[in-house]
Amino acid sequence: MNAGTNPIDQRGRVVLVTGGTMGIGLACALAFGRQGAHTVLTYRWGTADQDEVRAQFAAAGAPEPLIVEADVSQEDDTTRLLEAIAQRHPGVDVLISNVAFALKTTGFEAWSQRALHRSIDYSAWPLASYTRALHQRFGRYPKHVLGLSSDGPDGFFMNYDFVAASKAVLETFCRYLNFRLFDHGVRVNVVRSRLVRTASFDATFGEEFHAFLEALGGFEDCYTTPEEIANVVLMLASGLCDAVGGQVIMVDRGFEFFDNLMGIAERARAKGKLVWKPGEPS
Repeated sequence: MNAGTNPIDQRGRVVLVTGGTMGIGLACALAFGRQGAHTVLTYRWGTADQDEVRAQFAAAGAPEPLIVEADVSQEDDTTRLLEAIAQRHPGVDVLISNVAFALKTTGFEAWSQRALHRSIDYSAWPLASYTRALHQRFGRYPKHVLGLSSDGPDGFFMNYDFVAASKAVLETFCRYLNFRLFDHGVRVNVVRSRLVRTASFDATFGEEFHAFLEALGGFEDCYTTPEEIANVVLMLASGLCDAVGGQVIMVDRGFEFFDNLMGIAERARAKGKLVWKPGEPS
C-alpha cells in the first residue's frame, strides 16, 4: 500500500469506534483497518467475541484492534478507555459514535422521561462527550467526528419512539458541533441509514418484519449492507471529503424515495408478483 497511489491510505491514523465489535460499527472498523488504520473498538455487556473479531481483522490484513469494554454513558469507563488508548497511541484521529440504545416503546404507556434521557445518554450525547474527553486527554480533537443515525426522525418505525428522538438530537448536535469546532479544523458529519439487517435491527423490529416485506413482493432487496455504510464513513474521514461538514447524509441506494405504496406496487408488478396495470393518462 502506497500513500501516493492510494488516496484513502489510513496508515498511522487511530480510529475509535464505539459499539465497534458487531454490525455497522464493526464494518466501519474493518473498512479503516483494511486501509492500515489502528482501530479501537468498544463494547459492553459481554457482547463481543474478541477472538472472532480479531480473526476478522487478521483475515482482512488489518492491524489487530484494541478492544475495550466501556459503557459510553459512564465517565469512569470513558476515563479507563482513554488511558488504554494512551498506552498505545498519542491520540485519536477519527471518532465514530455508533452506539444506540433505547427502550422498545410498544405504546404510549411505555413512555417515560427517564427512558428518554437514557436513550439520549447512549445514542446522542457521546458524540459530544467523547469528542471533548479526547481533547482533554490528548490536547487535540479528532480531525473527523462521525455519528451513525437513521431516518427515524422523519418517518414511523415500529417500537422506535425514543430511538428516533435521540437520533434527532444526534443530528442537531452534528450541525452545531461542526460549527463550534470549525476553527479547530474538525469536520463533523452524520451518516443515516434506512433498513440494515443487523442483530440490533432484528431485536427492535422482530423476525416477523422480514416476512412481511417478503409478502409485499417489492422489497426483498431493500436492505443496505453494513459494508456499504462503512465505505461512506471511510470516505468522509479520508480527507477527500473535507469540504463536507455538518451534514446528515442518507445511505440507502435511493430506497427512501420509493418507499411508499406506489413504489411497493410498481416493484411487485415489475417482478411479476402483482397483476396491476397503471391507468392511462387522461
